[in-house]
Amino acid sequence: MTSLVKGSRGSYTPNTQNVEKQALFPFYKPYTILQTVSGYLNGQRMETTVQAILSESANLKATLSNDPKFINSVSGAAEKLAACVKAGGTIFACGNGGSTCDAMHLCEELVARYKRNRPGIKAMHFMDSGVLTCWGNDVAFDDAFARYAETFCTSKDVLVAISTSGNSKNVLKAVSAAKAKGCLIIGLAGKDGGQLASQCDVAVVVPSQATERIQEVHITCIHAWCELLETSLGLAS
Repeated sequence: MTSLVKGSRGSYTPNTQNVEKQALFPFYKPYTILQTVSGYLNGQRMETTVQAILSESANLKATLSNDPKFINSVSGAAEKLAACVKAGGTIFACGNGGSTCDAMHLCEELVARYKRNRPGIKAMHFMDSGVLTCWGNDVAFDDAFARYAETFCTSKDVLVAISTSGNSKNVLKAVSAAKAKGCLIIGLAGKDGGQLASQCDVAVVVPSQATERIQEVHITCIHAWCELLETSLGLAS
């Protein structure tokens, strides 16, 4: 297609330069080369960002894999979870935002399956939307998880409390309510552990300031627990 060029008096004339180039190079289009170069550079920047994210995540996990204190906290938590299951107790879990999803992920892996066919493991999260919105609207959102804990938790159970900062008010209140019922507490936290770390029977603290990196390690710990529960309890067929 012949493009037009605006003249000095407002009239339009054929752009012969483009016509000539299109005759010589049938696939020539104005700006195509610039767009291609720009797209290539943007693609490079995206690839560099992806590489940096993967490297940062892998480096943190590699560092923690050689940290005896961290490894002991994760394996110690697994032992508590296994003891709870053997005693006929229930594993409860709660958190906010991404940690909500981690709590739900833990429960679905236990109730359904992780990698092996086996009987279900009793697990329940505190994220029923009806209960949360009812209590949050009528009483207070900060107490919603605590309401769950005081209703369901017993001395045979374990509450997995997840907070990347370690300072989520509703999680801390749930911990307090669960402890009042004699429930054992396992904490998944980040940074310096916040207030949560000191209130747990076992605290797994990811020493990072980046929330997304903390969450990536949390889900790895959850998968490790599922692996250990399926293999140590003799449930798998």
